[in-house]
Amino acid sequence: MVRLLEVPEVLPAARQALRQQVERTLGSGHRRKPRADQRWRQTFEEPPGDPGLFGPGSVTWQVHGDLPVMLVGGVAALLLQTLHPLAMAGVVDHSAYRTDPLGRLRRTAEFVGATTFGSTPAAEQAISAVRAVHRRVRGVAPDGRPYDAQDPALVTWVHAAETWCFLRAYQRYGPRPLPDQRADRYLAEMAVVAERLGAPGAPASLAELRAYLTAMRPDLVGGAQARSGAAFIISVGGQSLPPPSPPLALVQAVLVQAAMDLLPRWAVRMLGLREPLLAERLALRGLADALLGTVRLALGPSPALLAAEARCRAGAPDGAQASAGGQRSEGPARPARSSPRA
Repeated sequence: MVRLLEVPEVLPAARQALRQQVERTLGSGHRRKPRADQRWRQTFEEPPGDPGLFGPGSVTWQVHGDLPVMLVGGVAALLLQTLHPLAMAGVVDHSAYRTDPLGRLRRTAEFVGATTFGSTPAAEQAISAVRAVHRRVRGVAPDGRPYDAQDPALVTWVHAAETWCFLRAYQRYGPRPLPDQRADRYLAEMAVVAERLGAPGAPASLAELRAYLTAMRPDLVGGAQARSGAAFIISVGGQSLPPPSPPLALVQAVLVQAAMDLLPRWAVRMLGLREPLLAERLALRGLADALLGTVRLALGPSPALLAAEARCRAGAPDGAQASAGGQRSEGPARPARSSPRA
């Protein structure tokens, strides 16, 4: 645990280190259209006018277009998902997450990007590819129960954990929290992806999501696989090659701890993670908020979002404009925050 009460004075250096790391890793390409290869064009730029599964004005574009939110929410989702014994058994038996953790994260990010900002054919192709992988993932968990990745119950769990964490991250660290009506709309939009993955009836509102997580708690287990997987995710999230400078090491540690802090308290206890003191938690949230703002400024708008907006404008009547990620004015930025509660 970072000694959060002692780090505010290094925040300016951490910000500068993060900017330098972004430039070393991504160069200036994160401010321009990515490589114009055929796959990119077919996924995000073609056909003109195709809104994809969601389109401009959707809450999904708004939430998923915020890279810092998705970074923290994605790590939190991986941690929460470990608690389902059958889902985790499938990951352990059929995934290379320990030998290629970044590859797994990259593939997950590509799926989310294609289904969120890709054209309708690209989104359908990404979903079909995942369903093909799921057909091969089956076996027996350590507790003796068989598992099958095509099981709608398992698909629903993975989907619900992701959407809960993405939404919770946006409510805490996004430019402004969503009112409940738009949070409900986000979940209803994302339920379309779950249905196409083979999980009809996925939670489509805050009330349904909270009820689902409450109902799932007896089925969740903080067993050996869950705790080992969570520890590995946390350790990988805090690593950097080459070894980071002290300010950048602080940034990475805070981002991982911000993801852990999104978890429900019962999930933290089940995974055997340390529960921070209230003062530590408040300091963490303030520091993480500042650092995520720096990431947002350093990376700029999502290239996939910009390409999707251009695709939609290309087929729109003259003068029509695709809104920037569906982001609408919802009052002054950064009011008091609320989060979905489990």
